[in-house]
Formats: sequence, structure tokens, C-alpha cells
Amino acid sequence: MSPESPTAPVLSPRQVALILFALAMGGFAIGTSEFVVMGLISEIARSFGVNEPQVGHVISAYALGVVVGAPTLAILGNRLSRRSLLLCLMGFYALGNLASALAPGYFTLMGARFIAGLPHGAYFGIAALVAARITPPEQRGAAVGRVMLGLAISLLVGNPLATWMGQTFGWRWAFGLVTLLAMATVFMTMRVLPRGMNAPRPDALRELRDFNRKPVWLALGIGAIGFAGMFCVFSYLTPTLVHVTGVRESFVPFGLVAFGIGGILGTLGGGWMFDRYQFRAVPMLLVWSIVVLLVFPFAAKSPWTVLPAVLAVGTMGALATVLQAHLMDVAREAQTLAAASNHSAFNFANALGPWLGGMAITAGYGWTSTGVVGAATAVCGLLIYAWARADLRRSEAAALEDAA
Repeated sequence: MSPESPTAPVLSPRQVALILFALAMGGFAIGTSEFVVMGLISEIARSFGVNEPQVGHVISAYALGVVVGAPTLAILGNRLSRRSLLLCLMGFYALGNLASALAPGYFTLMGARFIAGLPHGAYFGIAALVAARITPPEQRGAAVGRVMLGLAISLLVGNPLATWMGQTFGWRWAFGLVTLLAMATVFMTMRVLPRGMNAPRPDALRELRDFNRKPVWLALGIGAIGFAGMFCVFSYLTPTLVHVTGVRESFVPFGLVAFGIGGILGTLGGGWMFDRYQFRAVPMLLVWSIVVLLVFPFAAKSPWTVLPAVLAVGTMGALATVLQAHLMDVAREAQTLAAASNHSAFNFANALGPWLGGMAITAGYGWTSTGVVGAATAVCGLLIYAWARADLRRSEAAALEDAA
């Protein structure tokens, strides 16, 4: 039963498992598409006759699409059923990736990536709400974690596969693969997700009012700032392995696999932690993040310690699952908008972390300074949590006084 409605549909365990699998398949397609450009920067640069930093702008265009599209499409799709909106968003995603595969030039590709990023956040937000709606309240965190698992598995399987395809047959084939995955998600969702997944929703103005509240913005702030450390380290992982650990570039895939395994463990663990500790799981994960990020510069010096450290960095992804589930509790009638905006916040972190890390590296502090910079952002996230917790306690105390 979701926080939106007291009358969730009754489904068999098999139906629930198939629905969660279909939703996770969409997450797998999105994760594969989001990160594949990082592995194909050189191929794309050679194809269009531009340099690699210019291709980095293509990655930024996608992230900007996520930030813009998540709240916009959530509001525009307000009157659609959950099922219809999911199908539209994933169909839109397929078209965006098809346009990326067929892009004739650099600027066309940048525009196509912006378009492809638009449905990203809204899809995950709606998928999380559907997952919570078809499961008991005490299992909401685990259900959201299973949806997010598709994104984590894409780091382990989808991204390496798409990168290999792009390097072997041409980078356009990687986006072609994502297009097929997105269409497969549309057909499977259409088949396994029954009608009637929609819960009563307010009009757009009511949703905007409930969204524009301090508990929602503080939760989003924790993700936007506190999660930046993971991206700070991950974005510069390859040069760190080569220049600090002293391994060859052929070793880099092992680092990516370790990160992917950590992401899977974190996603599953985050769901379990939310079901057990609710919002109190956030400071636990942020403290864990601080420790992991401070240890990383020392662990990066040896091939024997760097892989466990990278795996530990990947587990920081648990925070995304916890915050996604927490927003369902504090968003009131702004469920769709808040759930979608969570991914805008994390894409802001995806931009902030590499930017801060790049500043430290350029200033001469070395590749491993990303760990210290990332730990600082996690400390900031912890401060925002303390603010959110104090505000929650004041609200609870006021409610008790009114009841008395």
C-alpha cells in the first residue's frame, strides 16, 4: 500500500515480481544510456572531429535534460494514469536514444542527448511510486530498491556491453542497443502492469504547493550535496587507477566491475535500511560515505586495496534508495513531482562532484584529492540532515500541542 492511497490493488507475488522486473528493466536501459558516453568518448570525438572535453558537454547535456525534464514531465503528465505515463516516458526514451544513434553531427547529438535525458527522472519517480503501491508498507523500501537495482546492474553489465559494442561496431550501435532495451521495457510493462495503478491526485497547483515545503527541499538538498562525493571519485577513477595505483588501462574494467558490484549491494542494502530505520538511515549512510571517501586516497595506492575501496564507494548508492522512499513520506500530495525531482537532485550531484574534484586536481592536490573533496560534500549532506531532523521534530511537537 502506498502513502498515496489506502486501497492498493491486490496482486499475486508472481505479478508483483514481474512488474518490479519490468520497471527495473527500464532502469537498466536508462543506466546503460546514461553512462555509455563515458566509455565511448574517444570514438565519438574521432567520429565528429572534436576533442574529448567537447564530448564531455554531451554528457552534461543529458544531465541537464534530467534536471529539466523530471519536474516538467511529472507536472505535464499529472492527469495520466501511472501505467500510461510509464509507457509514454519509456517510449519517449526509446525515441531519444534512436535520435542519438542517428545524429549526423556533434550539435545534433548534444540535442538528442538532452531530449533523451528528459524522461529519466520522471520514469524513476513514477516507477518507485508504482513499486510502493503494489507492496505492503513495511516492504516499500525493498520494492523501491528492486526498481533502482536495474540502474545498478547497468553499471556492471549494461555499460560494459554497450561500450564493447560501440568500440567494436561503432558508437551508434550502443544507442541502438538502448533503444531496443527501452522498447522491450514498453512491451513488457504493457503486458504485466494492469490498469488501475493510478491513485487519486490533486491538480497541478495543489501539487506545487505541497512540493514547495521545507521537508521536501531538505531531502532533495541531502541528495544534491551529500551524494556528490560518489560522483567526484567515480568520474576520475580511470586516471586515478593509471597514475596513482600504477596499473595499465586494461585494469580499469575491473575497477568498473567493483563499482558496479558495490552499487548493487548498496541499492539492495538501502531498501533494507529504509524499511528498518526510515529517515534515520540517512546519517548512517553519510557517515559511512565520509569514512569510505577518506580511506580511498590511501587505498588507491595499491592494486590489492583499490578494488575493495572502489566497491565501497559504489555502496554509497544506498542513499538514493533511502531518499527516494523518504520523499514518499514527506511529499503529501506532491508524490509524483517529489519522486521525479529526486533524480534531478542526484544529477545535480553528478555535475557538482566532478566539478569540485576537477578544481582540486587542477589546483595541484592530485588525483586522490577527490576522496577528501567528496568527504567534505558528505559532511555538508550530514549538516542538511541535521537541519531536516530538527525541523521534523519541531513539526511533531507543534502537532502534539495542537492535538492537546
